[in-house]
Amino acid sequence: MQIGITMFPTDYAIQPQELAVEVENRGFESLWFPEHSHIPTSRKSPWPGGAELPKHYYDTYDPFVALGAAAVVTKTIKLGTGICLVVQRDPIHTAKEVSTVDRLSNGRLLFGIGGGWNAEEMADHGTAFETRFKLMRERVAAMKEIWARSKPKFEGEFVRFDEMMQWPKPVQKPHPPIIVGGSFPHGARRAIAYGDGWMPIGGRGEDPLEVLPRFRQMAAEAGRDTAAVPLTLFGLARDLDVLKRHRDAGVDRAVFMVPAQARDKVLPLLDECAALMRAL
Repeated sequence: MQIGITMFPTDYAIQPQELAVEVENRGFESLWFPEHSHIPTSRKSPWPGGAELPKHYYDTYDPFVALGAAAVVTKTIKLGTGICLVVQRDPIHTAKEVSTVDRLSNGRLLFGIGGGWNAEEMADHGTAFETRFKLMRERVAAMKEIWARSKPKFEGEFVRFDEMMQWPKPVQKPHPPIIVGGSFPHGARRAIAYGDGWMPIGGRGEDPLEVLPRFRQMAAEAGRDTAAVPLTLFGLARDLDVLKRHRDAGVDRAVFMVPAQARDKVLPLLDECAALMRAL
C-alpha cells in the first residue's frame, strides 16, 4: 500500500514547494492538494464533514499553481489534485493546466476529480447542482479528446467546441490517471465507468473495507480489470493496526491529512506518518 499526504495549501501554512520537498525527503509516494474557488457566505449547503466549515476551505490556493510549484522542486513524488472540481471549471483551460503540470513534473500528475457538495459555489460558476455529475462525465470526455488528438473537436449536451489545436499534451499516455472521488455506490460506479481509480473519504458513507468486495464485483461485471481501478482512501486514521487492516484488505493507497499550519506544526506530523509508513 502506498502512502500519500494531503493539505489545504494557504498563505499561513507551510508553502506547497516546501511541503513537497519534506514529503519527498521522507519517502512518501504522493502529495495531494484540494480545491475550492471560493465559499459563498450564505452557507446554505451543509458540509459533509461536520457542522462548521473549517477556515482553510475559504483560503486554499489554486491546486494547479500549487502543484506546479511542487513539481519544480521535486523529482519522484506523484502530485495529485484531491479533488479538482471539474464541474466548476472550463474543460479547455483545465485540460491545458493538467497537461502543463504533467509536463513540469515529467509525468507525475494524478488527476483526482469530483462533483463537489457546495451548491452555491457551483451556482456562481453557472453549474446546476442536480446535473453536476452528468456535466462532470462530459467534461472529462471532452478533456480526453483534447489530450489524445492533435485536432480535437467535441459535441455534447454541455460541452461543444469545433476542431481546434491545443498543446502541450500530457507526458503520461493517453493522459494522467483520472481518479474519481465519491462514496459508494455512486462514486464507485463513476470510477468504474470512466476513471482510472476510485477515491472515497474515510468516515463518510459506507465503510470502504465493507464495500470493497462489491466494488470489485461491480468492476468485473463492467468488464474492468480491478487492477485498473485501484482504491485510494483519503482521511485514514494515523494508526498502524488500521493501516495494516486496510493494506491486507487490498487498499492500494492511503492518504493522511495534515493541517494547514506552519512548518513547526506540520513537520512533526510528517515524521509521525513516515514512522507509520516504515512500520507498515
